[in-house]
Amino acid sequence: MIKDITIGQYFPGNSIIHRLDPRFKLVIALAYIVMLFAGNVFVSIITGAVFCIVSFALSRIPFKLMAKSLKPILPILLFTSILNLIFIDTGKTVFKLWILKITSGGIETSVMMIIRITLLITGTSLLTYTTSPIALTDAIERLLSPLKKIKVPVHELAMMMTIALRFIPTLIEETDKIISAQKARGADMENGNLVQKAKAMIPILIPLFISAVRRAEELATAMECRCYRGGEGRTRMRQLKASAHDFVAAGVTMIFFAALIAVNIII
Repeated sequence: MIKDITIGQYFPGNSIIHRLDPRFKLVIALAYIVMLFAGNVFVSIITGAVFCIVSFALSRIPFKLMAKSLKPILPILLFTSILNLIFIDTGKTVFKLWILKITSGGIETSVMMIIRITLLITGTSLLTYTTSPIALTDAIERLLSPLKKIKVPVHELAMMMTIALRFIPTLIEETDKIISAQKARGADMENGNLVQKAKAMIPILIPLFISAVRRAEELATAMECRCYRGGEGRTRMRQLKASAHDFVAAGVTMIFFAALIAVNIII
């Protein structure tokens, strides 16, 4: 399960999506999120699904990788669906046992919420799959640059966000190594009740925390040795420049968005 987590990983490529300006990709990702949760549930899901499938096809990222990235969130999807089934009391009663009642409205909401979360994770993951951490940092900083006028440390915020995203795969790999090492020493992490499983996590969390602190210290030392002093006066080897492809991608996104609004008004 640990190895299936692909959040924060970048997969180099030369597809249309890879070549898009990261600033446009961030804005498109935000529009996609709004698209999923705006207006009529069914229309939003259909529009988001089509947009996500087309984007993945253009990015040339394998669909099996998309399915693999969804495995770690299966417990969250299951928990969300159970809550919706239990607490939503609309529509016809489908099943009733003592105080437990499942209605058609609960089933519909549960299914729609699962699809929405799946599309949300899948679509937004495409941003990190096709954008390098450095490009993502530059894009966030450029988009937030107007906040510099009110003394917001935009560069530092963008750097922290990207470093956190960059080290997710590293920490996942470190966690997998620690689990393998503890199992080799005879640790049982799969059997027992909930309390015993929680106690079995202590030999994993403590080394992982120490490793994360050590990596952070090494990173800070490396940045100081390279005379890093923040974003003031810094130049970039690669300048962000918008091309015709970026405006076409933004235009297509707006078409999807306008179609969603139009259908919601008609319905």
